[in-house]
Amino acid sequence: MKTSLTVILVALLFSCNPSVEKKMENETSAPVQIIDVNYNPEARLKELGIELKTPGTPVANYVHAVRSGTLLFLAGKGPKKADGKNIVGKLGADLTIEEGFEAARLAGINQIAVLKSELGNLNKVKRIVKVNGMVNAIPEFTDQSKVINGYSDLMVAVFGERGKHARAAVGMGSLPGNMAVEVEMIVELYE
Repeated sequence: MKTSLTVILVALLFSCNPSVEKKMENETSAPVQIIDVNYNPEARLKELGIELKTPGTPVANYVHAVRSGTLLFLAGKGPKKADGKNIVGKLGADLTIEEGFEAARLAGINQIAVLKSELGNLNKVKRIVKVNGMVNAIPEFTDQSKVINGYSDLMVAVFGERGKHARAAVGMGSLPGNMAVEVEMIVELYE
């Protein structure tokens, strides 16, 4: 009898008190983010034997990344090696597709280093949204997509399905410092 009376009193309380109802409505209407416990890009980097370096200071009047809402826009990065020098040359003249692929992969590692520096934790990456890949190439070179696959394949290897993205892979007559590739990207973040 006590249990039945308690249930009736609680029901009356909720039906007569609109602020309690409104509060419950607000609590239940908020989106719930479920984070996959198996999602760990930093562990994947270790498995792949990739060590991230601290990004240097931009060399001109720009920043590494700009956040707008849940999107992070990353400035273009090139294939800078550990010695501070870029992989340079034109695809189709100085570099093979395989060398270009490795240059694009290295640009991807440099972008992930920027992400880590900006976010502190790569688990905050919800999705790689868009990649713009620029390939320094002779006019006759038409395998830009095969080169930028080095970048795209790395994003999927590190972020799994979240690493799949929309993409452009285009040829350029030249790039700063004659670097082989430059890649920029847009990333969606968890709020």
